[in-house]
Amino acid sequence: MNADILAGRVLAVDESLARIHAIVEASGINRPSLTAIREELLALAEQRALFPAAEFLAAEGQGNRLHSLREDLGGGFALYLNVLAPGQDTRPHDHGTWFAAAALEGQALHRVYSRTDDGVIAGRAVLRLREEIMVEPGRGIALMPDDIHSLHTRGDRPGRHLHLYGMALERLTDRHSFDLATSTISPYAAEDPGS
Repeated sequence: MNADILAGRVLAVDESLARIHAIVEASGINRPSLTAIREELLALAEQRALFPAAEFLAAEGQGNRLHSLREDLGGGFALYLNVLAPGQDTRPHDHGTWFAAAALEGQALHRVYSRTDDGVIAGRAVLRLREEIMVEPGRGIALMPDDIHSLHTRGDRPGRHLHLYGMALERLTDRHSFDLATSTISPYAAEDPGS
C-alpha cells in the first residue's frame, strides 16, 4: 500500500464527508439535498487514483465485495467501495436509509420502481418501473430511504463504485425485498453485500 495514496484517500474522503454532513445539517434529507450529496460523491469518484484496484480486490468467484472506507461513530454516513461482479441481478429492494452511488469504473444499471398499491394488504406490493439509471463514471444515483431499486451489472470486468448510505448496511434492520412476479413484499435477506 502506497502511504501517499492512503493519506490522499483519507483526506479526500474526510473532506467529502464533511461537505456531505454540512448539506444534511443545512437541508435534511430530501431530493434536492440528495442531488447535492450525489454530486459530492461523483467528485470524489473522479479521484480514481486514490482507489487503486490492487487495494480493493474483487471477491473470489462470482459475488460482489464490499470494502468499508469510513463510517461515523454509531454507523452513520457509511462509505464503501463496492466491487461489483459482472452478471449480477438483485431483486428490487429498499434500504431503509438514504443512499448515493458513483462509479470509479464500470457500469451498473439501477432500475427504480414506484409502488402502486396502497399497502393495505399485508405481504402484497405492486411495483411499476419508474426509471432506469446507468451508474457509470460521471453519472450517479441518489435514493430516498423508501425508494425501491434493483441493481444489474453486465460486461466482463468488475465495476468499482462508491456507495454511501445514511447508516451502515449491517445496522439496517427494516429493509424489504420485492418479488415482481408475485407482487409480494418480504423482509430483506441480503443476496449480496452492497445491494
